[in-house]
Amino acid sequence: MFSFSASLGTVGTDERLVMSDTAASARALDQGTEPTRFARGWHCLGLAETFRDGKPHAIPAFGSKLVVWQDSLGELNVLDGYCRHMGGDLTQGSVKGDEIACPFHDWRWGGDGRCKQIPYARRVPLRARTQKYPTIIRNDQLLVWHDPEGSEPDLDILPPELPGVGTDAYTDWVWEVVPIEGSNCRELIDNVADMAHFYYVHLSFPTSFQNIFEGHKATQYMESKGRPDVSGGYGAPELFLRSEATYYGPSYMINWLTVDYKGFETEVILINCHLPTSANSFTLQYGITVKKPEGLDEKTTAYIGKQYAKMFGEGFLQDVHIWKNKVPVQNPLLCEEDGPVYQLRRWYEQFYVDKADVAPEMTDRFEFEVDTTKANEYWQEEVAANLARKAEEDAAAAEGSDATPPIMTGT
Repeated sequence: MFSFSASLGTVGTDERLVMSDTAASARALDQGTEPTRFARGWHCLGLAETFRDGKPHAIPAFGSKLVVWQDSLGELNVLDGYCRHMGGDLTQGSVKGDEIACPFHDWRWGGDGRCKQIPYARRVPLRARTQKYPTIIRNDQLLVWHDPEGSEPDLDILPPELPGVGTDAYTDWVWEVVPIEGSNCRELIDNVADMAHFYYVHLSFPTSFQNIFEGHKATQYMESKGRPDVSGGYGAPELFLRSEATYYGPSYMINWLTVDYKGFETEVILINCHLPTSANSFTLQYGITVKKPEGLDEKTTAYIGKQYAKMFGEGFLQDVHIWKNKVPVQNPLLCEEDGPVYQLRRWYEQFYVDKADVAPEMTDRFEFEVDTTKANEYWQEEVAANLARKAEEDAAAAEGSDATPPIMTGT
């Protein structure tokens, strides 16, 4: 809660009326309050292979810390990271057999959440249980189920398996992890319905843009091309993108991309997922795999994959810069071309209420296509003006460089 007070000093009647009218007509900016719970659904912790080294791994998540380890059968286990005995940090312990051992008193915890052994004690207390997170491997990634109500994991809303991924038909995942401080993860979700930011933030022309929300899925269909007046992000004039991006639940998006660069077409799959760590922070993760074009060797296809990862990574960092410097807005003031932001937020709300409170308007099918005609007419004019100005500046610079340099003397 914030409060402000100020002294207006002595002002005339007319001045007070003007100030009063201005305050009354100005739209209030509602920043809302921080959420009190984390989303129900499947959340990605990262590539499964990164946890298969026989050591405990610490993952900040859900306002706490998780511990991840592999047991002797190769299963990956996830528990709350703090020992229920006296609060020791299990991520600083060690794997002993199939259990994670606390560094404080060596209590041994199994993947089922039960304490299996206390080496110095005759017996294990009956209530020696901790928070267990159900896990599944999907598309080479480790996912955990989180629900504040403690429900059983819903396998019907898992992200789909990607045919061919993990085989010789695709490159290995290029995977990046970026901690985000000072923003709630809903800032990331809003981008699904935000057509115009692709021009201003990601430096491309979105020539068509459509959303479909239904059930636990929210999809964005977009076609775009790069801007010739800028570089960085998606701003290459020879780059054409066809994109289908679907959130499966609150935090895991699969983005199927067909990229046409100078007539060379590549199929790319981008995973965009996040893990909430607090009310105003989250861990952004994204991975890229590329379908290997026929006739290219392994070195070339791996290079292509890394270049696309670099390009889309730059795009995410452009978003991050905005998130870190904006405030949350619960009542955004929208124009017709801004897309269905309120409908998207209504869809997203289903993951933050009890299952019994999920309303039909959160899950009913909703379709919306943004008319990009007016936007692209203006943007094309702006880009043309930018190019003309740059040409003039280049010509002036070239003319200046051709001038005879002054003669310097030593007197």
